[in-house]
Amino acid sequence: MVQPSLPAEVPDVTPDLLSDEVYLLDVREPDEWDAGHAPHAHHIPMREIPARLAEVPTVGEVVVVCRVGGRSAQVAAYLAAQGWENVANLDGGMLAWEASGRAIVADTGLPARVL
Repeated sequence: MVQPSLPAEVPDVTPDLLSDEVYLLDVREPDEWDAGHAPHAHHIPMREIPARLAEVPTVGEVVVVCRVGGRSAQVAAYLAAQGWENVANLDGGMLAWEASGRAIVADTGLPARVL
C-alpha cells in the first residue's frame, strides 16, 4: 500500500463507543477474516484498499479495524490523506473488540476466533 507523504492524524475509538450504524472496515487478511470478524463488518484487505477506495463511504462514520490496531491505523491515515474526513482507528483492534464482549462471527461454521 502506498504510504501518505505526511501521515494524517486520525482519532482512535474503543469498541464500547461504537454504534451499530458505524461502517466497520476490516483490513485483515482473508484467513484472519474467515476465522472471525465483527458482525456487519466490511472486508477489504489492506493491500486492496488503493484499488477499492470507491467502496469506502465518504459519508457517515468509518472505523478501520485489524488485529491489534497497527495496520488499521495505517489504513485510516491513508484514507484521511486521500480526503476522507470521517475515519477513525479501532484502538486495540479485534483483540479489544473481543475483550469488550462484542460479538464475533465466522462464516466457516467453525467457532469464531481472532487470529
